[in-house]
Amino acid sequence: MSDTILETSDLTKHYGGVHALEGANFVLKRGEHVAIMGDNGAGKSTFVRQITGVEQRTRGTVVFDGEKVNFAGPLDAREAGIETVFQTLALADDLNVPDNLFLGREKTKWNFLGPFRVLDYKAMRADTIAGLEKTGVKIPNIKNTIANMSGGQRQCVAIARTATFASKLTIMDEPTAALGVQETAQVENIIRTLKEQGESLILVSHNMRQVFDLVDRIIVFRRGRMVANLNKEDTNGEDVVSYITGAKTGAEYEGAA
Repeated sequence: MSDTILETSDLTKHYGGVHALEGANFVLKRGEHVAIMGDNGAGKSTFVRQITGVEQRTRGTVVFDGEKVNFAGPLDAREAGIETVFQTLALADDLNVPDNLFLGREKTKWNFLGPFRVLDYKAMRADTIAGLEKTGVKIPNIKNTIANMSGGQRQCVAIARTATFASKLTIMDEPTAALGVQETAQVENIIRTLKEQGESLILVSHNMRQVFDLVDRIIVFRRGRMVANLNKEDTNGEDVVSYITGAKTGAEYEGAA
């Protein structure tokens, strides 16, 4: 088995004449945590959307877990083992925790009823509790609806969904942007737990302190291009900012391998 979980080659996305992403070459090792940084409109979220099938790329290839993939949509990516926590969270406010975790992937029983199925609530609750324990997420009552939870609890539920289904890769797009200090700390502890368990992760973040605390490597985007591939131990915040702002051009960048 290869030690590479994800690789992109010449990944490109054009919206008419707008080049939102151009020639992105990226490699992620199994168990590695990598941050993607850049200013607004730099191409970070566009890159994530191409990997997860939210949008169809203009050109380029994506190899995931040793196979070339072309996901028709996020459900295909999820079935392959990529769980994504978007800024919008994609949670159903009127449903409780197990119902949200298993939305679209419900467990059923009594399949002898032909086309009819009965939901296996007991199994889904048990798997939900296991997923929460795996990530260290503490939800006092999993029967509460999402609408009755704090922003931090909602974010934690979205993250716990990745652990419940034994994902091969977790992608988090600005997971703490709208959270307070205490809630941010809880999410960061979950990320550390995923690292301890050998889970691969891509973290999109503007938070420099957070990035240097949590990841192994930093990729910088600027104007739709990858301009830097930096080992955390060999760089600092000023260096990263210089790539984000264009003070350093990234002319020496030859791909994130």
